Amino acid sequence: MPTRKLLPLLKKSLRPLRRQLLLEEIELAGVSGEVPVVEVSFPSAERESIFVTDAGDQLLCICYLWRTDEVREEFRSELLTTLLELNPSVPLSSFGIIGHHYVIFGALSPDATAEDMALELATLSDNAVDSIATLAHFLR
Repeated sequence: MPTRKLLPLLKKSLRPLRRQLLLEEIELAGVSGEVPVVEVSFPSAERESIFVTDAGDQLLCICYLWRTDEVREEFRSELLTTLLELNPSVPLSSFGIIGHHYVIFGALSPDATAEDMALELATLSDNAVDSIATLAHFLR
């Protein structure tokens, strides 16, 4: 199973991640399900959790932003266009939809170092915070 190295990698990335985000408290928790996932959460900060999984050829990091039913219907098309326009300028991240959720995500090589993982998680978390604040007017 490719996830054997994921948890140790995430544990090693905590120290540089704390330093980059200026946070003391970052927690890791396994998420049960068909695909092994580790949740990275920030209990003392207003940041969304990041869910990390090992897909074999890449490590996927996903942050859920909001549900599709939270989008103001009259702005749905404009939101989608805005997300497409923002995609190229958001560092190390992309927007997408998974089921009924808008997400921001990034991917790393399965050979990523702890520093690579910390940078990806910090950048993704910052991008999620910025996205939620910037795009809030599209939401109910």
